[in-house]
Amino acid sequence: QVQLVESGGGLVQAGGSLRLSCAASGRFLSIRAMGWYRQAPGKQRELVATITNGGSTNHADSVKGRFTISRDNAKNTVYLQMNSLKPEDTAVYYCNVEARLLFGTNSYWGQGTQVTVSS
Repeated sequence: QVQLVESGGGLVQAGGSLRLSCAASGRFLSIRAMGWYRQAPGKQRELVATITNGGSTNHADSVKGRFTISRDNAKNTVYLQMNSLKPEDTAVYYCNVEARLLFGTNSYWGQGTQVTVSS
């Protein structure tokens, strides 16, 4: 099994910054893609950004130029640097990792961390 521990959420004023972290631990051979998703009240979960194990990134149009995803492969940790935050960024943020196991690959979700941006 793979455990994900998220941290870094909180309350911030519009224009401020936050940095989310998600560390993976457990029994796996390697971590492949890692990503961040978010879900606002009454809305579906949406992609924020993803990063491959080679470092290729993809950011949603709504966060391009403001958010940056990165990872530390030695620590099996993915980060999301969020700058110029807007009230519409308010949501629960979830990390997702694709772990290569002995007999296949599975996707795992973090518990979620609340990000609230006040106007």
